[in-house]
Amino acid sequence: MGPLFAQIVAVGRMNLLSLPSRLGSSITTLLAVAIVVTVLLAFMAMGEGFQKTMEGSGSDNVAIMLRGGSQAELNSGLGGDVLNIVSSAPGIAQDENGPIISGELYVVVDGTKRSSQTEANLPLRGIRTAGFALRENITLIEGRMFEEGTTEIIVGSSVLSQFEGFEMGKAVKFGTTAWTVVGVFDAGGSVFGSELLTDVRTLQTQFNRGNSYQSIRVRLEGDNGLQTLKDFIANEPRINLDVMTEKAYYSDQSRGMASLIYMGWGLAILMAMGALAGALNTMYTSVESKAVEIATLRAIGFKTTAAFVGTLMESLVLAALGGVLGTLIAYVLFDGISTSTMGGSFTQVVFDFNVSVGAFKSGVTLALVIGFIGGFFPALRAARLPVVVAFKT
Repeated sequence: MGPLFAQIVAVGRMNLLSLPSRLGSSITTLLAVAIVVTVLLAFMAMGEGFQKTMEGSGSDNVAIMLRGGSQAELNSGLGGDVLNIVSSAPGIAQDENGPIISGELYVVVDGTKRSSQTEANLPLRGIRTAGFALRENITLIEGRMFEEGTTEIIVGSSVLSQFEGFEMGKAVKFGTTAWTVVGVFDAGGSVFGSELLTDVRTLQTQFNRGNSYQSIRVRLEGDNGLQTLKDFIANEPRINLDVMTEKAYYSDQSRGMASLIYMGWGLAILMAMGALAGALNTMYTSVESKAVEIATLRAIGFKTTAAFVGTLMESLVLAALGGVLGTLIAYVLFDGISTSTMGGSFTQVVFDFNVSVGAFKSGVTLALVIGFIGGFFPALRAARLPVVVAFKT
């Protein structure tokens, strides 16, 4: 094993030292691999960033209830009588004011994106006083809380970063009503930061929703609070509700974004075909340019395995360098960039691109696969070069 390893190192070193003589084709291959990896990581960063925002939202101690069969709040609809029934359910934590419960209304309004000046849907959520307290990661960072019974709103900091017209003191017109921004809140990077909040009664009145809601949130009591609440609802014939923790709800809402990651892989694989063609061309050229040297090594006793592995090593090194370059480009260009896209309720969700360690590994792995396939057949050719080539002039 010792002599064979030394032979592999010798052939590999010879190949790598000859790279400057094929600088143009080598750089082209390296850049082709880098572009493939960058594209893949861009899609992964977007998908993982969205999932991180959604899955990091909500709490295991808070339950959300929607009309049975609803996939999202926008599809749900609940009457005031349902809220009254649920208010007396066991499993809900209480404070000095009674059950910690919030009937909430969710309507879609227009916002103007700063980057493109185009209109996009934003969620305007009406909540009760307890609704703010139920969101543990929300803190008011500017201004004050809206007053009940008024057309005042508070704005998530994520909305403020991506959409214009929601600065403190501004009056925003939704329909025929002007709403005044009186506060800005931070939601710790969660989906709540993509929302506008106001008094639920006012929202019902201004949007002609009567005494209707779209979701009910409650603080759960103890470890068995969720199951206790589920049992009550299952045995209450007057209501038909789906109950789950907030965390489970938002985690489920993020699954659709997985398709974007699959799309990224599909596009990257298609582009990899082009990079693979470049790698094959570069490596075949490399073998042809060193045919005499490789055959000479064979003639003095170097094994075919050494010629194969040493040649394959050149392709893998080029691909690995391209993979590392691609991941660095993706990290510099995309990691932490804030953007917004359509969420499960057809409203914008603001999130940050996230180039994760897993994405890095995927990018480098794809690069090495390109390098292995692109170098395998040229390496096989190098291993099969007849010794007689060494004596050609």
